[in-house]
Amino acid sequence: MKTTVILLLLGLVFISATQKTTGKNNITVACYYFPNYHTGDARNDQIKGSGWSEWELVRNAGPRFDGHRQPLIPTWGYTDEKDPRVMAQKIRAASGHGVDVFIFDWYYYDNGPFLNRCLEEGFLKAGNRNRMKFALMWANHDWVDIHPYTRGTPRKILYPGKVRPETWALICDHLVKDFFTQPNYWMIDGKAYFSIYDIKKFVENFGSMDATRKAMEMLDKKTKAAGLKGVHWNIVAWGNPVLPVENPPDNYPELIRKLEFASATSYVWIHHFPLKGRDNEYEAVWKAYLKHWETITPAYGVPYFPNVTVGWDSSPRTNQDQPWDHSLGYPYTGIIVNNTPENFRKALQKTKEKLLADPAGPRVITINCWNEWTEGSCLEPEKQYGMKYLKAVKSVFK
Repeated sequence: MKTTVILLLLGLVFISATQKTTGKNNITVACYYFPNYHTGDARNDQIKGSGWSEWELVRNAGPRFDGHRQPLIPTWGYTDEKDPRVMAQKIRAASGHGVDVFIFDWYYYDNGPFLNRCLEEGFLKAGNRNRMKFALMWANHDWVDIHPYTRGTPRKILYPGKVRPETWALICDHLVKDFFTQPNYWMIDGKAYFSIYDIKKFVENFGSMDATRKAMEMLDKKTKAAGLKGVHWNIVAWGNPVLPVENPPDNYPELIRKLEFASATSYVWIHHFPLKGRDNEYEAVWKAYLKHWETITPAYGVPYFPNVTVGWDSSPRTNQDQPWDHSLGYPYTGIIVNNTPENFRKALQKTKEKLLADPAGPRVITINCWNEWTEGSCLEPEKQYGMKYLKAVKSVFK
């Protein structure tokens, strides 16, 4: 009897300890990272002048109407993310508050990479980089001159998102050699997570679905040749255009099936909720996204990784000297209001509960975003709320 009691007590202790160490029920929290906050990018220097980064728009932003929460002021200052010491600070804060993965918005055009120094010189050279996983979302959209944008002017495409097949071959080698084989690259079932932002543009690269599938197989083969199990192909599915010249497809289920994507996710809530008027309540946008999530999950037929968005306000990307009108299209859009840390925490909690309610469902969420400062959606500490958004993540997932 004593032996039985002792074993029972030891079992309870083990269960308690396990619950403490896996309190998030093994949900992976992956946060998007937008890498335009470093100096010395060759393209930015050419277009904007030496030393430019998107911090300039953050600094220059101001309130466009009464009660408008601008400018946002970074607690840590206007730091340079290509500095490994700066990135180490971000890694400490993120990993210490329940963020497991940075999904870097990754840019590569026909004439080479863009905004790559943050990842290659900052994150990958940070002394504590192994505290976090990282992955890539190929942000293969057209890059439009909107930093800032003056209302009424032509929307000039600086870098087209479509690339040639020979560029894709170079991209595949680069991905495998320099990223997928890194020890802290994010794997799902042993496969390297790789996400495509604009699937329509991706198919245009190769001209047909069959040619696109063959291009995807090329990357799979190169990844397997490097000793990995292949690529976990993720599709970013969205219906409501946000960026200028975006043109979403209307056949996501077919694309997912024929191109054999392994999972789907979202980048930001407003990809599924056209903003109505100037002010849009956070809870209303969340509920609209929840309906979208429930609708598309059976239609897609693959695991869907839900998104939780911190907020939305793209006004810093507008010319601050011009009149404000929220109805002119990106970046002159409405904003999300009452996106307090507490409301953000509630959205995280409900998302977690919905995931765990399905025993066979996925165990991944994405967050928009670590640092979309000029779109009003960032976990990174800011003057008014400090670490409260990060603390919200920790309270739900640690």
